[in-house]
Amino acid sequence: MKTHLNRMLGLLAGDAQADRVVPPTGFTARLTLFSAGAMAFLAVFALALSMASGRLAERWSDALSQSATIRISAPDDQIEMQVQAVLEILATTPGVHSARALGIDEQNALLEPWFGPDLPLDTLPIPRLIEVLEDQGGFDETGLRNRLAGEAPGAVLDNHTRWRAPLVHAAGRLRILGLLSIGIITIATAMIITLAANAALAANAQVIRVLRLVGARDAYIARAFVRRYTLRTLTGAGIGTLLGLLAVAILPSTNISSASVSGADISDSFLTGLGFQGAGWFWPLLIPPVAALVAFIATRQTALTTLKERS
Repeated sequence: MKTHLNRMLGLLAGDAQADRVVPPTGFTARLTLFSAGAMAFLAVFALALSMASGRLAERWSDALSQSATIRISAPDDQIEMQVQAVLEILATTPGVHSARALGIDEQNALLEPWFGPDLPLDTLPIPRLIEVLEDQGGFDETGLRNRLAGEAPGAVLDNHTRWRAPLVHAAGRLRILGLLSIGIITIATAMIITLAANAALAANAQVIRVLRLVGARDAYIARAFVRRYTLRTLTGAGIGTLLGLLAVAILPSTNISSASVSGADISDSFLTGLGFQGAGWFWPLLIPPVAALVAFIATRQTALTTLKERS
């Protein structure tokens, strides 16, 4: 890879005489520019998807791993007594940073995205919820469950494991999908440029024969094709990357609290969090040089192989 990179940089100096071998315009020139731009545009979004999925996986894992919920189901005349009993238990439990009982309005707000605003929640036997935030070391879940079973039989501890694992797994799969898409885009770019280079070599077969008659070597002829298509790819990929970054920049964004775990917030955070943050904006800038390197390797291999077959 380092050898290919050094050779590619050496081509940038150019050779005016060799450049005449490859026509500066035509179908293959437009095909190379357009395909490189389109693939770079798609690569920006694939990279954005991969990076956003990684951030979401970390956000969901951190938010759910440091919190728990206690659900209390009891007759109306006992519910408040059990809520107070649970709060007293939590106040003396090592590893619990804070705990508070959610108000009726807060619970209704959590259920509204799922059931709608017109559902008569006040007529349903909805359990009371207590939000528990852990310290860094966490608390003894087994011991807390035993205490709840003895002092508040209607209380059930939920550590969010069944929510956290599927969400983190799904986000991880999306990240892999984004990286796989980038790989497919790279392969497709190499194949398109290879076809364009083959077409250009076939169209210039007569010129190549004349060059050979006057003593030009295959390496000299191949260098002209490689340089032309590498620069075309670099230009097209640069334009596509710029357009992709502009498209990502105008996507809607929002700040979702790290402690938010409701279904509506999760979907909103994904749909509005697709993009780059901080230093992540510099990663797409690698797309044009990587595309140029792919074009260099593909064109050089194609040119040398084709010229050898026609010698």
